[in-house]
Amino acid sequence: MLRLEGVEAGYGDVTAVRAVSLEVRAGEIVALIGANGSGKTTTLRAVSGLLPLRQGRVELDGRRIDGLGPAAIVAAGVAHVPEGRQLFPTMTVRENLELGARTAEGRARRPETLTRVFALFPRLAERQQQLAGTLSGGEQQMVAIGRALMARPRLLMLDEPSLGLAPVVVGTIFANLGAINRDGLTILLVEQNVLRALRLSHRAYVLENGTITLAGPSPTLLADERIRRAYLGA
Repeated sequence: MLRLEGVEAGYGDVTAVRAVSLEVRAGEIVALIGANGSGKTTTLRAVSGLLPLRQGRVELDGRRIDGLGPAAIVAAGVAHVPEGRQLFPTMTVRENLELGARTAEGRARRPETLTRVFALFPRLAERQQQLAGTLSGGEQQMVAIGRALMARPRLLMLDEPSLGLAPVVVGTIFANLGAINRDGLTILLVEQNVLRALRLSHRAYVLENGTITLAGPSPTLLADERIRRAYLGA
């Protein structure tokens, strides 16, 4: 579904990722793991059109999407849940969710998708008239994921969904991501919680200093001594 070939991107004079090549097949959860500053967020921003490529190409279903604007990439079927959630705090939960339905299919199927989001996150149904800025961190993350689902994407990209959340809330979020994937949605997950990411995903890539240094099935990486030493403290 998604293919990156030789992607290079950065900020100003700084090259944050270089020669990054990866693929995400339809129906998979693929994890992108690595330390802070390794280029994970930059990679997602390059895919979603928030950051122009310096080199390389990004393809969705064999069609190049690098060079398109973010709105066109969302319309093509890619939704991005950014790090830090980035909700509109003075708008209600429901209003934040409805803002996600900006694609043609999203608008046409808004009531149906909203029902689906509320079934996935019952707490949001209870708090739909509450201001997003008054929610807990976990509830805000649920809104951010729900808002992305409102666009009816085929590929969901998430940047650090567990960041700053209590372990019990992280467990709920990851269980929901598993359920979303079983319903047929493809997921590219950037996550610092390496253990949870590898347990949830089918395959994974390791980014170090802007380049991919390791890739393979998640169970294989979970058993790899280098991964266990570097990220799991084993």
